Amino acid sequence: MTSDFFKANRDSITEKLKGGVLVLAAYTEMQRSNDTAFSFEQEANFWWLTGIEVADWWLIVDGLRGKSWLVAPTLSDNRQIFDGSLSAEAAKKISGVNEVISRDDALSLLRQLAKKHSVAHTLGEQPYAEYLDFTLNPGPKKLYELLERTFNSVSDCRKELAGLRAIKRPEEITAIKRAISLTVDAFENMKSRINEFSYEYEVEAEFTYHFRKNGATGHAYDPIVAAGGNACTLHYIQNDTKLKKRQLLLLDIGARTSGYAADITRTYALGEPTARQIAVHEAVEKAQKQIITFIKPDTLVEDYQRNVDKVMREAIMSLGLIKDFSDEEGYRKYFPHAISHGLGVDVHDSLGGPKFMRPGMVLTVEPGIYIPEEGIGVRIEDDILVTEKGHSNLSARLSTEL
Repeated sequence: MTSDFFKANRDSITEKLKGGVLVLAAYTEMQRSNDTAFSFEQEANFWWLTGIEVADWWLIVDGLRGKSWLVAPTLSDNRQIFDGSLSAEAAKKISGVNEVISRDDALSLLRQLAKKHSVAHTLGEQPYAEYLDFTLNPGPKKLYELLERTFNSVSDCRKELAGLRAIKRPEEITAIKRAISLTVDAFENMKSRINEFSYEYEVEAEFTYHFRKNGATGHAYDPIVAAGGNACTLHYIQNDTKLKKRQLLLLDIGARTSGYAADITRTYALGEPTARQIAVHEAVEKAQKQIITFIKPDTLVEDYQRNVDKVMREAIMSLGLIKDFSDEEGYRKYFPHAISHGLGVDVHDSLGGPKFMRPGMVLTVEPGIYIPEEGIGVRIEDDILVTEKGHSNLSARLSTEL
């Protein structure tokens, strides 16, 4: 992505906010062990507006003047020696901002802006934070608290950003297609050699090698390599179990290239599958093909969900797992997750809570049926672009066969 891409994104959000002040924080690094940090991954909105992939920077945009600044963090000599730093010139070249300033100069600038603007726009509280079982990155919250002390009012612009990011620009679609193509190649390579692997981690390593060898940043998310009953744990990432014949192997994996993610799932048989495994896989495969046909522009999201529920209830009933449509508890036992999510910079990109599907949206379709008491879990997931006339399955090249 060029600096023109990031500048155009800043122009879009400035227009959306009617020329107000926008201030965003990058993520900060998080502790991994005694004196080391986890590998850093940038906050998606900050990256989409700047292209900066380094911790602790800020972005300030004055919509009235049409000017933007990047704010460099204050780094000790010791940290620069060990970890390096991003120069002001490099940051300007990547992002296309007008100027790079220090943290002290930024605080002075914010006080000046507060005299002309009563409201500062930034990222508010993470949606559904109460359901997350991990500590949120403190970078955006610290900035929010600083802005509260500086401006009369602070407004959450997360929804406006999500709405803009939901409609992918051509260069974004190209990046997503590249990530998908690389992921499909890795799946096909692994499938052709599936009998060579003895442990889940060997399969994971094959994907990792293929991604890095071919220029991807790496995995877009922690890969799921789940044999047998492990597939019934939806976010299983231990990937350390021995593979056994007559099991199913669920693979939920995607590469990241040029800042954008792929997200593909296939379920394969290890050896000769049982009749029951075949039946479950066929039910999911049939459901997925039918659900994909529902995706087209101007489709009401509520109608899409209603149609999905009908198809999935029929699939689960066909396997004898529930007896009728009214068994909500049984339905959610065997299909406990959402059918779709947005895809882009974040592997779970927000679509901004749209009422209708719109051209340029990219979303997954991932039906699954999980039967813990039988040790069977099947999921099939493809990445779908909403087009002007219907949809395009961007990962259709990868067979869904067992």
